[in-house]
Amino acid sequence: MPDKPSFGLSCPVPITNHDVITLGHGGGGRLMHSLLDRVVIPAFGNQPIESRHDGAVLPLGQGKLAFTTDSYVVHPLFFPGGDIGTLAVTGTVNDLAMCGARPLYLSAGFILEEGLPVATLERVVASMAKVAQAANVRIVTGDTKVVDRGKGDGLFVNTAGIGVIEHDLVIGPASVRPGDAILLSGDVGRHGVAVMAVREGLQFETTIETDCAPLAEPVLALLRAGIRVRCLRDLTRGGLATTLIEIAESSLLHVEIRERDIAVEESVNGACEILGLDPLYLANEGRFVAFVPAAQSQQALEILRAHSVSAQAAVIGVVSESPAALVTLLSRIGTKRVLDMHSGEQLPRIC
Repeated sequence: MPDKPSFGLSCPVPITNHDVITLGHGGGGRLMHSLLDRVVIPAFGNQPIESRHDGAVLPLGQGKLAFTTDSYVVHPLFFPGGDIGTLAVTGTVNDLAMCGARPLYLSAGFILEEGLPVATLERVVASMAKVAQAANVRIVTGDTKVVDRGKGDGLFVNTAGIGVIEHDLVIGPASVRPGDAILLSGDVGRHGVAVMAVREGLQFETTIETDCAPLAEPVLALLRAGIRVRCLRDLTRGGLATTLIEIAESSLLHVEIRERDIAVEESVNGACEILGLDPLYLANEGRFVAFVPAAQSQQALEILRAHSVSAQAAVIGVVSESPAALVTLLSRIGTKRVLDMHSGEQLPRIC
């Protein structure tokens, strides 16, 4: 009698080795990391780019500079609480701040599609000027290009930024230590839902606005107060969960967070329940995590709460040695689950 065939049950592994670019490659998840590992880092391999930080920390004489660049392709161009110009300035300022730098100067490059109303560009540029003034930075150079109608989706913006580092700390995943406290600067998920609502024509009982805001002020306050900041990251594509996974995998340490300490606005939580989204993976443009020694966590918390952009700051977790390279979430009912990195992004073109 022939043997009965055996059937094994297993979860399919997402494909990461694509021959063409997909939207998922821009989502901040496994696909993006795979693209960096396969194509980008082998071509340009050097210590600053291999650190995978929000910007490069570069020596200059007796001091150090931070340098970063970013491109913005968000759709639609305008959404509650912000627009592509607001994102471009705050995103670049925040990347410099996550290096522990005081932002100084930005560039602005515009790729305009033929047929774009001049009034649209004027509105975007006005937003950029307003945010730059609020963040105490200057836009000092730039470039403008125009592409054929139908080839540019209206307007893309590229920015680059330079900041000065005025301390001796090495801020990054390699500096994280077991026992460190994890601080979150505010509620999560609002930017992703705000953009999606406009994009898809969704209406909720209350208007959900982006959290987009410059973050340099509270970060510099931590450094001036002598807080030994280990690592900083702003929670953009992939949200809080993906950011923590990146840090855990880079540091080879265990990150444990508590769901009850992570603030999510009721309207955002309701939208996520209806749409099947997880707020921990939604993009933010005005939120960051800070890893600090446990002994300084309460002082750091008081400093953050003194600034409007981080007034809701909370200690949400702790770092331990094992299980290494893993992020776990302690739920409100006391169960634990492992947070894994998505292949792409719940919402593409979010910034």
